[in-house]
Amino acid sequence: MNTLDAIKNRKSIRNFKNEDIPKEIVEDVLNCGRLAPSAKNRQPWYFVILKNSMKDKVADLMIEYTKNNDETEERIKLNAPSTVSSTARVIKQAPVLVLIFKPKNDNWLVGDSLSIGACVENICLRVTDLGLGCLWIRDIVYVSKEVAKMLGHGDLELNCAVALGVPNHNPTQEPKKELKDIIEWY
Repeated sequence: MNTLDAIKNRKSIRNFKNEDIPKEIVEDVLNCGRLAPSAKNRQPWYFVILKNSMKDKVADLMIEYTKNNDETEERIKLNAPSTVSSTARVIKQAPVLVLIFKPKNDNWLVGDSLSIGACVENICLRVTDLGLGCLWIRDIVYVSKEVAKMLGHGDLELNCAVALGVPNHNPTQEPKKELKDIIEWY
C-alpha cells in the first residue's frame, strides 16, 4: 500500500479478532514509530508491550478508575460522557497493548508530546499498511501513575497507548473537516 492509501484508509479499530500478533510484526510496527521525527531529535518514546494478563491488569485499573470518577459534574456540563470503560473493554479484547512512555520533564512536555504523536501516527500508518488495526488510546492517562508503578517505570511518564490486532469489523471512517474549511492563505 502506498503512503496516501494508508493515510486515507486508516481507521480507529475498537473490535478485534481473537488472533495473536507475532512478535516480529509488533517490532516492525514499533520500528516505524521510532523512525518518526522528534523535537531536537530527543526521541522521547519508550515502548512497553503488554499481552494477556498484564494487558488485562491495565484495563482493570481503568475500569476501577471509572467506578469513582466516571461522570463528573464537568463531564455532565460538557455533555462528554467518559469513554474510559469502553476503552478498557477494547484493551481486553486486543491481543497487544503498546504503552508509550516518555521522560518526566516539564520543560519538554509539548515537544515530547508532539514527537510521540508523530511516532504514533507512523505506527498507525504501518498497521494499516499491514492490513491490521489499531486504536490510539488517550484514556490511559487516568491511570498512568498506577501503570508506571506497576511496571517499575515510576521514573517515566505514560503518555498514551496503542491497541493492536486483527480487525473484527470495518467501521466507516469518521468524517473529517474539508480542507477549504481549515485553511487560510495570505
